[in-house]
Amino acid sequence: MGIIAWVIIGLLAGLIAKALTPGRDPGGLVVTTLIGVAGGLLGGWLGKVIFGVEAVDGFFELSTWVAAIIGSIILLLIYRAVAGRRTHHA
Repeated sequence: MGIIAWVIIGLLAGLIAKALTPGRDPGGLVVTTLIGVAGGLLGGWLGKVIFGVEAVDGFFELSTWVAAIIGSIILLLIYRAVAGRRTHHA
């Protein structure tokens, strides 16, 4: 997949992760996109390590979207914990 496809998947996966995860988010659209892109990479890597499958096959493959959303949720929860801790101590 090209870089534009990764950005689109990242944006949409990040938005879906935000919608599925309750609570306030400290980031905007750029942070959401970055979390989504990194989440897609993390989800693809986890799919390969845990299940031994290529989770990121193509833009229109369900496995790509599931991997990206799951990875995005994981990263979003980590980001919230780190950013939330920073705002409470400041």
